[in-house]
Amino acid sequence: MKTIRNFILVAALLGGSLTSCNFLDKEPTKLTQENYFNTADEANSFLTGVYAILGQQSFYGADYLYLVGGDDLSHYGGTNRAPASSGLICNNATSSDAAVTALWYTLYSGINRANIFLENIANVKDIKDDLRRQYESEARFLRAFYYFTLVQCWGDVPFRTVSTQDVVGLDSPRTDKQKIYNFIIDEIEAAVDEETGGLLSAEALNYRPGRISKSTAWGILARVYLFRAGEYNRDNRTPNEDEMTTYYQQASYYAQKVTTQNHKLTKDYWDFFIDLCANRYNSTGSNESIWEVELAGNNTSDVKAEGRIGNTIGLAAPDMSSKTNIVGAADPGYSYEFIFATPKLYKLYGTEINASRVADPTNADAIVLKNKDKRFFWNIAPFKYVEAGGKNTGVTGREFYEEGALDRVKELDKNRSYSYGDLGGNKDTKLGDYTNVPSAAEYARACAKYRREYEADKKDKNSTAINFPILRYSDVLLMIAEAENELHGPNKLAKQCLYDVRERAGLTDALPSMDKDAFRQAVKDERGRELCFEYTRHFDLIRWGELVKNMNELVEDATNGQAAGWKQGPSNVYTYFQISSAYNYFPIPEAEMAVNKAITENNPGW
Repeated sequence: MKTIRNFILVAALLGGSLTSCNFLDKEPTKLTQENYFNTADEANSFLTGVYAILGQQSFYGADYLYLVGGDDLSHYGGTNRAPASSGLICNNATSSDAAVTALWYTLYSGINRANIFLENIANVKDIKDDLRRQYESEARFLRAFYYFTLVQCWGDVPFRTVSTQDVVGLDSPRTDKQKIYNFIIDEIEAAVDEETGGLLSAEALNYRPGRISKSTAWGILARVYLFRAGEYNRDNRTPNEDEMTTYYQQASYYAQKVTTQNHKLTKDYWDFFIDLCANRYNSTGSNESIWEVELAGNNTSDVKAEGRIGNTIGLAAPDMSSKTNIVGAADPGYSYEFIFATPKLYKLYGTEINASRVADPTNADAIVLKNKDKRFFWNIAPFKYVEAGGKNTGVTGREFYEEGALDRVKELDKNRSYSYGDLGGNKDTKLGDYTNVPSAAEYARACAKYRREYEADKKDKNSTAINFPILRYSDVLLMIAEAENELHGPNKLAKQCLYDVRERAGLTDALPSMDKDAFRQAVKDERGRELCFEYTRHFDLIRWGELVKNMNELVEDATNGQAAGWKQGPSNVYTYFQISSAYNYFPIPEAEMAVNKAITENNPGW
């Protein structure tokens, strides 16, 4: 079902021989125009290799989580778990950090692949002009997206639009990010231009989000303009009002173009993520999914395009991977449960634990599930899987954390997930679905957004085929709401877009009267409730100028631990939020500075 499976041989080749230890290294000469770019099929296979960068273990396939998965709504946790050894997520990174270094090289490898492709596609003889234009546009978009990711993470970076042909004279200085922004925008606009570009509509692609469509390009352009509008925050400069107006106008313009392409929100919030986990695309006909990273395989075949979504970031269950006879509900899929919601996210949904519960942990009635927000019961774990006897016989039930949660999940789930029945179970028998209210207030719960139970049997312990959502329609609506508010205040369009996202979540009350500042905060909060754990929050906080402030505000609660309802997490979890302004940028990898003598300074604070 996933296109990456059709070209796994070339994707594997590109994932190996074309991945350089330094982006300026010379690519292997065996893949040249003369012996590879001969047919349309070969061109398509090479283009698949350009796409394959997205699913690399150093990018969305795994380790990007440790770089941008921590923010004011999510954190690396787990009882007595030591900090992650790489990435920015535990505030212990250095310029020699392995995850930082790997992402840098991976992105430049993708750029070099795109450069090679664009330099050779014109020479393919048996390809129709329309298909050539389509392939060129996809490669140009991907190259621009990889540069956008570099700019988001590092700011000024080396900039090349031709492939590496020689090992001599490879030192490359950093280029002003504003120049790179201009390139990114020009490239994506050209790729989607009706006269010169070749990107297909989402409809022409049958709304299969693994391939770049016009909707993808327009939505990412809106994201680029919004991030560019906030660059003044991390650069500590006064914003240029004329530029800001242009950026917000363009963000709204391109996001609104996506609304003309028959994309809608799924009826139920859960629908989108069940599709994501079950290897289905837009099965309800809503076409909410616009762009996904395609991941495939379960570590048992020649397909080697697996990821870790649902495994490092997902709902924990006992490990049954070695028990070949245990399948289905007995094996909902193992997860390390590395990522937890912060109490801030828990409270953002309107779910409350009264102060009387904190003072008296035995007062179960003090937990109030008063919220109507359906997303709370999907995004933050409402239960944990349990196994009777702990004898590796398989999962036998779900233990729910709050009174009322079991009934609410049954209502929202509509029999789509594993249910273990009402067998009168409890914490002693661990049979069936039952409620066991914790003895102390617990705001911090595991991320439950990517649930492995929807994967096909049999599940591998560490490898998953769950795709990752880069862009979906609710994000587009919230971008329109934000841009329109910045331009005109909370006008009719901005309100309607915000309301549509809230309505799907069950929040059907009319929006209260708000001024521009209040509406801006409402959009920020809604992005948190809607898009948590989708790797957008880190960059949202940077462009809003709030990363350091919002993270530091959590230090006191995290220090107080259980007294603040923050039971999950090691005793030093508070240090993860004690970041400085250095975290507005990634460090330039030490390995790059050692070989690229044109880079003489690192980012501030590194």
